[in-house]
Amino acid sequence: VRLVESGGGLVQPGGSLRLSCAASGFPFTEVMKWIRQSPGKGPEWVSTISADGRYVYYADSVDNRFTVSRNNAGKILYLQMNSLKPEDTAVYYCSRQYGSSVDTVPPSQYWGQGTQVTVSS
Repeated sequence: VRLVESGGGLVQPGGSLRLSCAASGFPFTEVMKWIRQSPGKGPEWVSTISADGRYVYYADSVDNRFTVSRNNAGKILYLQMNSLKPEDTAVYYCSRQYGSSVDTVPPSQYWGQGTQVTVSS
């Protein structure tokens, strides 16, 4: 199983980034999540998408700014991030689902290696 995130970088407040997560080694047709972790803080659930992409869920802190989507044929998970704020600065991880809850953080062994997002002027 391998999850490889990309697309992070430095962006000014109000800007946008699109993160990608390339999956391999498993069917990918399962629930997937985005998780983030800021320096000195615990991991935070960001978003969940159903196996077919029809159902999406967001943390209150990112709702109406972030959009999760997926390409099952290409085994890629996306996170479009708009109206970015300094408090969005974190390492972002895509993750396989663990358990059945929508808004929980899976164990770290289910995550990719992460991509850094820094929002600063």
